[in-house]
Amino acid sequence: MKYEIIELKEKQVVGLLVRTTNENMQAAKDIASLWQNFISKGIYENINYKIDHKTIGLYTDYEKDHTKPYNFMTCCEVSSISDLHDPLQTKIIKAGKYAKFSIRGHLQKDVLNAWQNIWSLDLDRTYESDFEIYHNNSEDINDQIIDIYISIR
Repeated sequence: MKYEIIELKEKQVVGLLVRTTNENMQAAKDIASLWQNFISKGIYENINYKIDHKTIGLYTDYEKDHTKPYNFMTCCEVSSISDLHDPLQTKIIKAGKYAKFSIRGHLQKDVLNAWQNIWSLDLDRTYESDFEIYHNNSEDINDQIIDIYISIR
């Protein structure tokens, strides 16, 4: 799987958070439910100071690696964090070196396939903040541009 190494600046994000694990497919259920709430309950629309129309899936606070519990956040990047109201939370995506994978395809199926390939790669991961940026380029869920960023040393 092809990727490029890039340096990213720090990002502030606001959204919904859940603690989950990849064991017994729990993350698939938790993440789908969180995205459903984020979009269908108008939470995304009510976040102030969004810098663009993209959405982010953030993986952070790993206990050890992707086989152990971690936090997942449906969110968007913001220019300012103020007027934060429940259930919204904030996180910082740390500046640093990332492996960037770009895919185009189905919103869920192709993202899952990409992650399975990423897990098999020998990347020197930091497990600090990995994330997906959904460009929301199309109404067609089968034709989405998604970038996956993996924090590395």
